[in-house]
Amino acid sequence: MPHRTVRLATAAVATIGLLAASACGGETGGTGGTAQPPASSPADSGGSGPKVPAPLPTKDLLADPCSVLNAAEAAQVGLKYPGEKSSGVLNGCRWTSSGSNLNFVNNTPIEQNKRGISDIYDQKAKQAYFEPTTVNGYPAVFAGTEDSRSNGICTLWVGVTDQLAVSVLPNISMGSNKKDPCSIAKKFATAMIGHLQGAS
Repeated sequence: MPHRTVRLATAAVATIGLLAASACGGETGGTGGTAQPPASSPADSGGSGPKVPAPLPTKDLLADPCSVLNAAEAAQVGLKYPGEKSSGVLNGCRWTSSGSNLNFVNNTPIEQNKRGISDIYDQKAKQAYFEPTTVNGYPAVFAGTEDSRSNGICTLWVGVTDQLAVSVLPNISMGSNKKDPCSIAKKFATAMIGHLQGAS
């Protein structure tokens, strides 16, 4: 299962379309692959994505992505606490469902992406699906280079500052939620944004 976690996180980087990203296996199938750290995109004040209403604190998020939920918040969205911090190219956290070890959600702040959610919007034409939304008033978009939503996988990008987006990626292998993984992504993201707002 750890190989699958890395593969899904790698797919998240590939979605951004940064030059040095190298993903093997996509979002589904295969045994995973390796990736080099993606190159940073130029930092500027432009970009095609919506701006965040107020920057959220990201110090703890970047230091420990598992800090985005406390025990009560994790329980409220049906996840075991604490989350398991991932190691490797991406600094993320895996949260296992309290109902099944086969279901989990990954959250990953994409530090390499220097224009936040605007870098996702700039790659709109390359996405298999692209559906803007908001989370607690913060800009977000469901988007992925492969559409695996019918297989229980849905990528949600959330802008927490104009320079940082967080990928929320549920992998639902069994149960009724497999038919609508995007709702799980939004439920997790809502709890995450609420936690970060409380810390600001």
